[in-house]
Amino acid sequence: QVQLVESGGGLVQAGGSLRLSCTASGIILSINTMNWFRQAPGKERELVAASSSGGRTNYADSVKGRFTISRDNAKKTVYLQMNSLKPEDTAVYYCNADAVAAGTGWFDYWGQGTQVTVSS
Repeated sequence: QVQLVESGGGLVQAGGSLRLSCTASGIILSINTMNWFRQAPGKERELVAASSSGGRTNYADSVKGRFTISRDNAKKTVYLQMNSLKPEDTAVYYCNADAVAAGTGWFDYWGQGTQVTVSS
């Protein structure tokens, strides 16, 4: 099993910044992608940013130029630096990882989510 624990959410004014972190734990053999999703009230969960183990990244159009995903493979941690935050960025942010743990196959794992609220 793999556990993902997020931190760094909170309340911030529009134009401000937050940095989310997500660390994977467990007897992990390998992690492929590590991603950030978000879900706003009444909306479907959407991909915000994705990172591959090789360093490639991808962003939703709505966050390009404002958010940056990065990861420390040695620490099994992925980060999301969020700048120039807007009220429409308000959502629960979820960490997601495609990983394989000892004794299992590849699975898609999710964190518990962290609330980000941007006030206008």
